[in-house]
Amino acid sequence: MTSKLEQLKAMTDVVADTGDIEAIRRFQPQDATTNPSLLLKAAALPHYATLLAQARSWATLKGGSSAEQLANCCDRFAVDVGCEILNIVPGRISTEVDARLSFDTGATIARAQRLIDLYEKAGVSRDRILIKVASTWEGIRAGEQLEKQGINCNLTLLFGFAQAAACADAGVYLISPFVGRILDWHLANSDLVVNQPTDDPGVQSVRRIYRYYKAHGYNTVVMGASFRNTGEIEALAGCDRLTISPALLESLAADAGELPRQLAPDGARSADARAAPAEPDFRLALNDDAMATEKLSEGIRNFIADQIKLEQVIVQS
Repeated sequence: MTSKLEQLKAMTDVVADTGDIEAIRRFQPQDATTNPSLLLKAAALPHYATLLAQARSWATLKGGSSAEQLANCCDRFAVDVGCEILNIVPGRISTEVDARLSFDTGATIARAQRLIDLYEKAGVSRDRILIKVASTWEGIRAGEQLEKQGINCNLTLLFGFAQAAACADAGVYLISPFVGRILDWHLANSDLVVNQPTDDPGVQSVRRIYRYYKAHGYNTVVMGASFRNTGEIEALAGCDRLTISPALLESLAADAGELPRQLAPDGARSADARAAPAEPDFRLALNDDAMATEKLSEGIRNFIADQIKLEQVIVQS
């Protein structure tokens, strides 16, 4: 019997949820994804010291105000890290727009276009890039417009069904529903007991979204993210994509047990009617979902905090 990781790769595109080059080389995922938190960790690794110094020099030569140079340096560093990873993975890299722009459609579009321009100048075509944007109403609208420009998007920080329905209606390329953070909220705010993976509300959320997309013919890719344990991953075997941390990839690689498929597109059924939520309906549905509202806000705050820490590293180095 092959490892559970190899079995998973046979039915799901495995994505590395890390900027660690050595981990990516070891586990050979299809794609990789980064965010401000992962870039902050990368900036502390000796391997990336040269890239950070090059990005800082490039931004200085480009000129502009201190704020403009700092933003340029961060974007260049993110792209340079992405290019390094793309030398290893055969698929795509996800690179995130500054989370402080999560409620500004126009600024998100402009920043996404700049990231794509930097990649293309580095010789990387846009079909190998996913631009990560928070699944706010404004972020979804930015994703809709970027897709029309041939810029594929990864709508992240997705916790509620209303976000998933709006993303599919907008025609975004991929969504990242956060499994573990959904579980975190329920454990902290209810008497939930998870006896088996199917009891996990994060797993239940992704299964619902997956079946809704397949039953109604949406092309948007479902990529489960933010896992707390391998049980969550195994319960979603067969999902389009799963982005997994090195520690959990290690656990799956060391397990030679059988991994049965749990999700498949053929014959998928959904109890949810096809929906195209307008802004008032979207905001009301999100407001009614305390977990999704709180985790979305928390996620944006945390990404902003790590972005600021990354900027402080750049300024002080």
